[in-house]
Amino acid sequence: MSPITYEIQQGIALITFQNPPVNGMSYALRRGIVESLDKALDDKNVQAIVLTGTDKAFSGGADVTEFGTPKTTWQPNLRAVIEALEESEKLVVAAIQGVCLGGGLELAMGAHYRIAKADAQLGLPEVKLGLLPGAGGTQRLPRALGLEKAIEMVTSGSILKAKALADTDLLDRVVEDNLVAQALEFAQELVANKAELKQLRQLEVKSASDAQALLQATREKLVAANKFFPAPVACLEAVAGSVELPFEAGLKNERQLFLGLMNGAESQALRHIFAAERAALKIPDVPADTPLREIKKVAVIGAGTMGTGIAMNFLNIGIPTVILEMKQEALDRGVATVLRNYENTMKKGRMTEQQVQERMGLLSTTLSYDDLADADLIIEAVFEEMGVKKAVFTELDRVAKPGAILASNTSTLDVDQIADFTKRPEDVIGLHFFSPANVMKLLEIVRGAKTAKDVLATSIQLGRKIGKKPVVSGVCDGFIGNRMLYTYRAAADALVLAGAAPWDVDKALENFGFAMGPFRVGDLAGLDIGWAVRKRKAAENPEVAYEPVMADVLCEAGRFGQKTAMGWYKYEAGNRTPIIDPFVEQVVADFRTSKGVTPRQISEKEIVEQCVFALANEGAKILEEGIALRASDIDIVYLNGYGFPAHRGGPMNYAQQVGWFNVVRAMKRFGKASAEAAALWQISPLLQQAADSGENLK
Repeated sequence: MSPITYEIQQGIALITFQNPPVNGMSYALRRGIVESLDKALDDKNVQAIVLTGTDKAFSGGADVTEFGTPKTTWQPNLRAVIEALEESEKLVVAAIQGVCLGGGLELAMGAHYRIAKADAQLGLPEVKLGLLPGAGGTQRLPRALGLEKAIEMVTSGSILKAKALADTDLLDRVVEDNLVAQALEFAQELVANKAELKQLRQLEVKSASDAQALLQATREKLVAANKFFPAPVACLEAVAGSVELPFEAGLKNERQLFLGLMNGAESQALRHIFAAERAALKIPDVPADTPLREIKKVAVIGAGTMGTGIAMNFLNIGIPTVILEMKQEALDRGVATVLRNYENTMKKGRMTEQQVQERMGLLSTTLSYDDLADADLIIEAVFEEMGVKKAVFTELDRVAKPGAILASNTSTLDVDQIADFTKRPEDVIGLHFFSPANVMKLLEIVRGAKTAKDVLATSIQLGRKIGKKPVVSGVCDGFIGNRMLYTYRAAADALVLAGAAPWDVDKALENFGFAMGPFRVGDLAGLDIGWAVRKRKAAENPEVAYEPVMADVLCEAGRFGQKTAMGWYKYEAGNRTPIIDPFVEQVVADFRTSKGVTPRQISEKEIVEQCVFALANEGAKILEEGIALRASDIDIVYLNGYGFPAHRGGPMNYAQQVGWFNVVRAMKRFGKASAEAAALWQISPLLQQAADSGENLK
């Protein structure tokens, strides 16, 4: 099927893009535009040409599915298409509605005139993929909008509505409706007035201030703010070419900078994330057209930090939400927490007082399970203990209406066992939010053995609606994220036992790109949480002797982390800056002595390799067991829930870039250190297979 429709209306050739979902600039579409243009140029009855897309998209930009394939180099490339439009001896009008982003906006800037619907969204967001506009966008946009506005849009990737860009050289006319009809009239009007064939490339770049001073000041800010990301600074250097170089030389400079980014690890990682987020929404056995359950009211059980955070997600999108607690004092504290969070957001200028009142007006509370009878989705956020979950789901089974989705926020427990506490296991699912639940982007959706397909599909779409990054997991202890976290922490603990200081491990991983190292994270989350999990596991397996880890020794001393102002570090009142504590140094030294370990020097490189390769190895085991559907799903979990650096693309992507052969070789070396190390570094057969075959994990 052709991605182009071509028709003639009143002497105007109307070229319409039809390349769903967002009219990506694929090879077929690029070629179709030029062939249609030539057809119009050869037709004596055609006076002018109008290019347009669908209601939803003029064009969303480059077709990312072609990245890394020969099609990106096939002619005509996007630059050639734009030049063909610019050089057309017949007038070309771009009619813009929906999204007009990246290469789509670059294409539109090649037309002689542009008309847009007021709510059309325009931008050059390539920087968010670690790239810069590579088809002249950094040269034409400054000529259309002025230097300051172009710098802001290109370096930030911001997207603006057409009405905000009216009265600029970017848009000649902005209309409220009937875009195509008005575009045809506009073209006829231009022809009748013998309008010139304008080219943005011919304009001078205007600046409200000294251009060089502006460029230097912006350069310094971008360098300081983008330690791990070269794209924002490269975007600025490309835009700088629009004032420092002739147009063609500016294009050449843009191209060189683009290729440098395209071949870099950071852009590869960001493009991987872009594709991974979309892949995570697709479940092989759940059709895209699966009917969804209607969610008009949500109930949350538990008014603690997690419960109130979960409730806020639904209040934010206008869904009435009720919170259940056992005591009125707990409800009062919960409501106060929600209000305080909203008021803090309002003080930062991100919300109005009216919006605060509207959201609080959607919140209700109750002390009775009976008041949950009309809820379409009920999420429990109670204590992480199976007996407590049983009591909750037994009550929910009694009061919830038929078809209500019953969700557990458990982070580790068996969702299938929880489902069996009800007579409707098909309605039960795990919705694992991450704290603070109103901020963190990850939503681990745990699919039980009997979870209905429509429950899963509804949960995924609802996750997207509340602004989360949903990833589906199977049932196992810790699911995807926390199961891998156990191994990551075990590797970090082993490094400290072997000779690294906890702060050395933190520093190495923070230099790698983590926001916080594992020991600082432990103090933030609370060391007592892991301590409780380890004691629970020991109680469940009495035949296995309980072996305290170093963190347990700290807990036994009353050091739970920031909440007690002491953990792996100590903290001063009102200050979360970690301070190295001689007490911990002594605990570490004594623990090594008790294990008969003579400490050795450990490099920063080895620290990073052991911790990150441990994640990749456990991820491969999870993939092998079918707990995760894809390697890229694991990356999305770790990027959005555990602070893995985005410029690395996730643990699986990073290890894949290192090379599975090299990763496995390093792990075998780590495993030779001791019997304990051999147990920690049991290599996933799937990983070994990838190392042997040279193929990527899917």
